[in-house]
Amino acid sequence: MILSDRSILQLIKERKLKVEPFEESLVQCSSLDLRLGYQIARYRVRDFLDVKTQNWETVIEEITDEGFFIQPKEFILATTLEYVELPEDLTAFVEGRSSLGRLGLFIENAGWVDAGFKGQLTLELFNANSYPIRLYPKMKICQLVFARLDQKPLKPYNGKYQGQRGVVPSKIYLDYSNGV
Repeated sequence: MILSDRSILQLIKERKLKVEPFEESLVQCSSLDLRLGYQIARYRVRDFLDVKTQNWETVIEEITDEGFFIQPKEFILATTLEYVELPEDLTAFVEGRSSLGRLGLFIENAGWVDAGFKGQLTLELFNANSYPIRLYPKMKICQLVFARLDQKPLKPYNGKYQGQRGVVPSKIYLDYSNGV
């Protein structure tokens, strides 16, 4: 079941769903808007990305209130301003804002936030437009749509991104360090 604004506000009031900093104006009829934070990251690679060996460098940039440009066909990582903590019986879908999508900006974070996740979200941004797009910290960048699980999971999220703050690049190489 998708949660309404009333349910979202109630969970926040009861501190079962934590959102910091929180502004009531971010709550929509069936979602919660999140804002762009103050960090982005760009990958620097020589030839190709290797998921097993982390053969890349990540350049993390602090963003000022003047914003930054995402160039045509450029991929970057960004962080949300808000730090969220989901209870063990709540999951969330990450959706880009349609107003930004209409400019050609694709916004993802693999589309999903597992029950029990705590942290700022790292978003993947891609400019599919032929023109640069200027983005600003604190602008609404995405929305969370919450759904209740039918029961508490056996294993709530406690993965490699738990508790993340700021933009966090891929840690997929850790999947291979344990022989996975």
